[in-house]
Amino acid sequence: MRALSFKRHRFPPDVIRYAVWLYFRFTLTFRDVEELLAQRGIEVSYETIRCWTVKFGPQIARNLKRQRPVPSPRWHLDEMVCNVGDRRMYLWRAVDDEGEVLDLVMQRRRDTNAALKLLKRLLRNQPVDPVSITTDGLGSYVAALKALNMTDLHRPGRLRENNRAENSHLPIRRRERKMQGFKSQASAQRFLTIHAAVYNTFYVQSHLFRRQTLRQFRGEAMHVWSQAVNA
Repeated sequence: MRALSFKRHRFPPDVIRYAVWLYFRFTLTFRDVEELLAQRGIEVSYETIRCWTVKFGPQIARNLKRQRPVPSPRWHLDEMVCNVGDRRMYLWRAVDDEGEVLDLVMQRRRDTNAALKLLKRLLRNQPVDPVSITTDGLGSYVAALKALNMTDLHRPGRLRENNRAENSHLPIRRRERKMQGFKSQASAQRFLTIHAAVYNTFYVQSHLFRRQTLRQFRGEAMHVWSQAVNA
């Protein structure tokens, strides 16, 4: 993993790491993080925090991805409408059957070319080949999978079959409301990519585990984070 460089920064590395973790781990604004740090006696402006997330966020996300185990080969694809700079755009996302975010791409259209772009990114970047691809009833998926000769893997979702992808949109919706929409396509893609890496690291279905097991999982997630930011 590539090490983070904190040279020529006035604040200690621990403060920067903590601020970046707060912003991407929880549904907070930059001003919220500024107040939380001020409560601990650390006076830093929200604009400085924004610069930290832009500078260190992408490298932390790459370090986190390198530590993830191999995901499930059962993919669920879906798209959602987002407001980006007063324009309607489409966020194409893919998750596996356990809720891990595999990839995402913000695009202007909801057509076959957009579906092809997401599928090609998945095939290029994922360490395993899919055994099934579940989607909704959008015809663009059918055309894109046909172009890739993968129609035998397609499982058109009916009723609740694609709920895994639908439910995974909820954290994005919460962040979108908190941020009052995304400002540009590039900034939305950057933020959501980093958010997905952090979400995958800390995501635990807490209602399925005993408290002792949950503490263990959270401890492991913090250990992975520490390795990513201290590499």
